[in-house]
Amino acid sequence: MGAVGALIVLLCVFGAYVAHGGHLHILWQPSEVVIIFGAALGAMVIGNPMSTVKMAFQKAIHAWFGKGPGKAEYLELLQMMFQLFQIFRKDGPQAVERHIEEPEKSEIFKQYPTFLKNHHAVDFLCDTMKITLSADLSQYDVDDLLDQDIKVIHEEEHHAQHAINAVAEALPGLGIVAAVLGIVHTMGLLDQGTEVIGKSVGAALVGTFLGVLVCYGFVSPTAAKMSADIGAEGRYLQVMKAALVSLQRGAPPLVCVEYARRTIFPHDRPSFSELDAATKGAKKAA
Repeated sequence: MGAVGALIVLLCVFGAYVAHGGHLHILWQPSEVVIIFGAALGAMVIGNPMSTVKMAFQKAIHAWFGKGPGKAEYLELLQMMFQLFQIFRKDGPQAVERHIEEPEKSEIFKQYPTFLKNHHAVDFLCDTMKITLSADLSQYDVDDLLDQDIKVIHEEEHHAQHAINAVAEALPGLGIVAAVLGIVHTMGLLDQGTEVIGKSVGAALVGTFLGVLVCYGFVSPTAAKMSADIGAEGRYLQVMKAALVSLQRGAPPLVCVEYARRTIFPHDRPSFSELDAATKGAKKAA
C-alpha cells in the first residue's frame, strides 16, 4: 500500500499546485535535491553503524512493497508446527533432529515456503528445539529464553527504524540549509533585475518545500510503517513461542497449536474449524 499512499500524496500536492496555476518545471531544482538528500544520507552514515544503515534500507523497502503475515501465513505456520510436533510425539527426538539440523533440506519445511524464507522464524524454532532436546530445561526456562530472543531481535530492528525516523526529523532543517544557500547565491544576483532574482529566490524556497514534503509525506510515514512491520514480525514469533512453551510443558500437538492460535490477533486468526481441517491434512501427510 506504500505506492498507493505515495500516489495520493503526489496527486494532492502537485495536482492542487498545478490547478492553482503553478508550473511543475520550476520545482525541479537538482542542486537543492543533492544538498538535502546528500546531507541526509551523510548524517545517517555518521550516526549509525553500517549494519544498521543496510537494515534500515531493507526495512524501508519492505515497508513500501512488502506485507506482514496474514491469516494464510499463520495457518501455514500452525499446520507446520503441528506436523513437526506430531512427529516429535510419535517418533521421538531423533526423528525431529534431521529436520531442525538442516531445515533447508527438511521435507516438512519445504512444504511451507513462507516459513522457510523467514530466517528469523526458522532460527527461532530450530535453535529452540535443539536446546530443548539437548538440555533439561523447564517450561519457564524456555519462556525466558524465547522472550530474550524476541527482545534482542526487536531491539536490532528498532535501531534501523529509529535511523529512518532521525532522517525524517532532519529533512525540514536540511531543506532550510538548502534554502539559505539559495538566498546566499541570490545576493550575488541583485544587479541582474527582478526577474532573475525572483527565479533564484523561488529556487531557494523549493529546498524548504522539498524538505518538509519528503519528511511528513514520505519518510516519517515510512518509519511508522517500519515500526508496525516490526510489531507484526514480533507477533509471528510470539505465536511460535506459545506453541514451543506448551510443547515443553508436555501438551499434545493439537493443544500446542491451539495455544499458538489464541496468540494471533483476531483479524488474522484462523478459526478453530480452519485449524482443525489443517491439522487433519497434516496428519494425513505424516
